[in-house]
Amino acid sequence: MNCFVTGASGFIGSNLVHELLRRGHKVRVLLRAGADERGLAGADVERVAGDLGNPEEMARRMKGCDWCFHCAASYHLWLRDYRPMYQTNVEGTRHALRAAGAAGCSRIVYTSTVGCIGLPRKRNGVLVPTDESTPVSEAQMSNHYKRSKWQAEQVALELAGEGLPVVIVNPSAPVGPGDIKPTPTGQVIVDFLRHRLPAYLDTGLNWVHVRDVAAGHILAAERGKSGERYILGNAEGNWTMEETMRALEEISGVPRPRIKAPHWLALAAAYAGEGMAALSGRPPRAPLAGVRMAKYKMWFNPAKAIRELGLPQTPPRQALTEAVEWFRANGYA
Repeated sequence: MNCFVTGASGFIGSNLVHELLRRGHKVRVLLRAGADERGLAGADVERVAGDLGNPEEMARRMKGCDWCFHCAASYHLWLRDYRPMYQTNVEGTRHALRAAGAAGCSRIVYTSTVGCIGLPRKRNGVLVPTDESTPVSEAQMSNHYKRSKWQAEQVALELAGEGLPVVIVNPSAPVGPGDIKPTPTGQVIVDFLRHRLPAYLDTGLNWVHVRDVAAGHILAAERGKSGERYILGNAEGNWTMEETMRALEEISGVPRPRIKAPHWLALAAAYAGEGMAALSGRPPRAPLAGVRMAKYKMWFNPAKAIRELGLPQTPPRQALTEAVEWFRANGYA
């Protein structure tokens, strides 16, 4: 297939590009001026310049492509001005998906986030991971990033309702090689390796290998149903942060933090950090949005993607091991 990828320089996007090429597909990537292309090293792709603000130009760039993967997004938990984030995530998604439809793409895969899925709740004292059917509303989107992605997902569903062949994927917490930036989840590992985590919070994430997420995008194009959402996670990946710290200690040999910080203390520190960030313009080390999200265990059930798409299930420990090895080999720690 001829494939078009936005956000190809990002963590998920670059891994998707390499996976598409490995499977014999041809790839055209949309790159902004000055994009960091280190994640695309060695990738035999066609590069086209452009951005998400011009749907007519994008449609011309996509001409001749069978599949479009819209991975581009503004992922920030703190900004002085959030308006550009909404412009990129919401209007940029509308432009990209409409352009793919105008270009005649037979399948359009939109990369959302599990932040748009309802949070787990306890049943009989046990926290039950949630799935795509869990009721959720925009009122539950607790920060600008989640709210912008929620609104973008509504755009994708709206266009699918109009007949565009849009499939939505919701990655959980991807981890593994090639996290150039790194992402906020990758930064947790880097900070651990650098002995910069004096304490941890009572929270949890669903860890998934980034290559499984890349494969999930391709499987969504091959087997996904238009207008449907698929959680790209790992059935064994729902770990508490304490479990994650223990695993990282065993993998890396770096001593794990022993202190479990109370949420109120982290919240107070985040407020102070954001106050300093407002003055300096530099992002806080622990954004308030992240600390608020950490109050909840972000545990999810990817059974639908496993059943309907055949989503691979690389052990989370292997994903963390490969991430540690990659960060060390590339000078992050």
